[in-house]
Amino acid sequence: MPITSLGVRIAAVWSLIVFLPLFSFSQNQTESIQEKKAVEKLFDFGDLVVDKLSGDKWTVIPAVIYSPETSLGLGARAIRVFRHKNTADSLLRPSSLPITFLYTLNNQAILTTELDLWADQNKSYFNGRLELSRFPFKYFGIGNEPQLEEGEVYTTRYAYFHLFYQRKIAKGIYFGPRYEFRLDNITDRVAGGLLESTQVPGYDGQRLSGLGLILQHDTRNILFQPTRGWYNRLQWMVFSQTLGSQYDFQHVVGDVRRYISVGKRQVIALQAWSSFTWGTPTFQHLSLIGGSDLMRGFFEGKFRDRHALVFQGEYRLPIYRNLGMVFFGHTGLVAPEIRKFGWERFRYGAGVGFRYRINSDGLNIRFDFAIGDQKAFYFGLNEVI
Repeated sequence: MPITSLGVRIAAVWSLIVFLPLFSFSQNQTESIQEKKAVEKLFDFGDLVVDKLSGDKWTVIPAVIYSPETSLGLGARAIRVFRHKNTADSLLRPSSLPITFLYTLNNQAILTTELDLWADQNKSYFNGRLELSRFPFKYFGIGNEPQLEEGEVYTTRYAYFHLFYQRKIAKGIYFGPRYEFRLDNITDRVAGGLLESTQVPGYDGQRLSGLGLILQHDTRNILFQPTRGWYNRLQWMVFSQTLGSQYDFQHVVGDVRRYISVGKRQVIALQAWSSFTWGTPTFQHLSLIGGSDLMRGFFEGKFRDRHALVFQGEYRLPIYRNLGMVFFGHTGLVAPEIRKFGWERFRYGAGVGFRYRINSDGLNIRFDFAIGDQKAFYFGLNEVI
């Protein structure tokens, strides 16, 4: 089944979340049977409408996101999920090409497109991403203790592009080169504020250009919603004036993930993530934690420094048909030096969420509520880990 209409799926998810508990407490067996049939009809009707609205190749769906960093964002997404050259090889991983435009209540305009391409019996993997944005955001300073508790607002207009290719060199192991480019124009800074007074690298804009390598170990059984296997990645990037960058620095990211099936459709997902920078990184490219992917419940970039560690875990379980639930927890910190990592400085958060599967490849709509140093809601697509 192709990618479905997000608006219809959202309506179905919320209808189930709101009404499903009501059916569980019926005292009358006849009424209980009727109510169960009503639930089935609700699911069936949603699936029927979705199938009618879905296209064979491209599907245009309303795009809805929510997070503390963006507030409510509305727009449109055109997306295609396919297999390279329309091959009948069922083992070939699905490729995807989404194009998304969003405008948020924080006056952020975002245009992104990203190609994920698997080919040659999963021996070749190609990824390219382009992002154009006008993005008002907040700067809290540098360190594991924010210099500004509420943050100061600045606006960046930026263009971002990356491109990398990986080739399978052994069972589950991929290796290849990566290129990254980013251009920022900083506007609307707070006069005399923290950015202007400290003049950290990148405070008045940046041009970054870097080359690097990626080593990846990937044995996931399913791409979008794995139930077993590993996904481990080590990325090393060098940004240099020789390549056209304004700043010289190195950036290393390690990402280790493990998926464990613990029951019928129940999964434990674990992640250990690390980021290290050396040289003269800009404040935009320091290691940071928070946001919808790394430690929900913490504002993205509120804690940033040269180095960062994050550990995350999720327990996923089914509720009814395509509806599922997630319990998650995480801990992390940032530090100016590796030797200053210490358990007493870690920050902690946890939360709960709902998932609704929208296609046969396991793509999900997700809704999360998290508690960290704030209470936060997140709404979007795909799993976090």
